[in-house]
Amino acid sequence: MTKIAIIDYGLGNLRSVIRGLEKAGAQAVITCDKAEIAAADGLVLPGVGAFHEGMEQLGSLKETVLDSTREVPLLGICLGMQMLMETSEEHGIHQGLGLIPGSVRKFPRVQGLKVPHMGWNSLTLTNPDHPLFAGFGIDEYVYFVHSYYADTTLENTLTSTSYICPFASSVGRRNTFGVQFHPEKSGAIGLRLLSNFIGMC
Repeated sequence: MTKIAIIDYGLGNLRSVIRGLEKAGAQAVITCDKAEIAAADGLVLPGVGAFHEGMEQLGSLKETVLDSTREVPLLGICLGMQMLMETSEEHGIHQGLGLIPGSVRKFPRVQGLKVPHMGWNSLTLTNPDHPLFAGFGIDEYVYFVHSYYADTTLENTLTSTSYICPFASSVGRRNTFGVQFHPEKSGAIGLRLLSNFIGMC
């Protein structure tokens, strides 16, 4: 059975993530142990909260994550996806992991549209043949909660979503993938994505 390490750096609803991965068919473990992370078949970096807090909390695990992505796939979820980027403008300019080119930006204020972007919204597949989205149809709906979004190139964008402005709702480069939405809260289509990720490990 594929072993997935959920990286525990003190932020995020890890229990819902591990339940989702187990339901999708993985042997999942929540851990901050560097050896356990390095031995996993795949990594998940979840997270809820502010970007700079996430990077600070990750601390010495940063190098372990960067080293591991040379060998095994990594999936970032919500804040975890944003931390894959080069920089974020949330509460000042902060450095991310730099695994995906681009920056994290705040949604502009538009009358009648609330921030955070919260609830169900659709995905447009910009790379429909990507294995992470195998079995996805047109305009699948997933669950979002975020005030900032990833601004990256089309080359690194796997899906796009529109709320206030079009943004990359999932990204990918080499062994590293990220989803702005919560697959563990997105019903059957979210479980399909987690299952697809497990199959890539």
